[in-house]
Amino acid sequence: MELMKWTPTIDLFNAYSRFNSLWDQFFASGPTSASRESLWNWNPAVDVYENDDAIVVKAELPGVDKDKIAVDIQGRTLTLKGERSSENEVKEENYYRKERVHGRFERSFALPADVDPESVKAQFKDGVLTIEVPKPEDRKPKQITVH
Repeated sequence: MELMKWTPTIDLFNAYSRFNSLWDQFFASGPTSASRESLWNWNPAVDVYENDDAIVVKAELPGVDKDKIAVDIQGRTLTLKGERSSENEVKEENYYRKERVHGRFERSFALPADVDPESVKAQFKDGVLTIEVPKPEDRKPKQITVH
């Protein structure tokens, strides 16, 4: 058995943290501290995968207008920018709960190699942006037949 030094101040801070957590869960009138931070740092959910011909980036952008989305490629970096604006003005005192976030976002992704920006395709449908970045010819898998 290992002896451990007891530090009462650490236990005190743990109890304080647990009490705050219980307090937030009990009243649940507003967002928790973790979701409060996300209100100011909204980033859309993104899936990145590859198939035989391309690297595919799919971003969920509900409520974002097509004309407020920008996709930039510079060297080996793909950058997705946009803005979701508020539909209408509502007095804050009439809110019971506000979780939907409005504002600007920006996400950047490193590509495995330089690509030709002219060959990139982007499609926005039903709130989902799909970006297809073709793989360079030398990066595509090549099937070799054995004789």
